Amino acid sequence: MGDVMEIQQTARFSLGRVVATPGALQALETAGMGALPLLARHQSGDFGAIDAEDWKANEKAIQQGWRVFSSYPLGQGKIWIITEADRSITTLLLPEEY
Repeated sequence: MGDVMEIQQTARFSLGRVVATPGALQALETAGMGALPLLARHQSGDFGAIDAEDWKANEKAIQQGWRVFSSYPLGQGKIWIITEADRSITTLLLPEEY
C-alpha cells in the first residue's frame, strides 16, 4: 500500500488504462521484472534511456498534454512505455512491436 501512495504523490500525469503487448509481458517475465516500477518511473518523469532532445520533448509534452515516451533497458533489449496525448491509455511494448 505504501508503494501506491508514493506513486500517487510523485505522479506528473495520468496513465489512463495500462496495457502491454505479449512481447513486453514475456520480456518482463524473462528479465524477472514487474511493470509497476517502470510505470512509476515513467509517470514520475524518469524517462529512462532517451536522449536529451526526447527528454525535453517529454517535459513539454507533460505540460502541453502531448504523448509521453520512455525507454528502459531490459535484459539484452529494451522496453518502451508510451502514454497517449489524451492520457486515455499507456502501452508497454518492445521497439520491434511499434
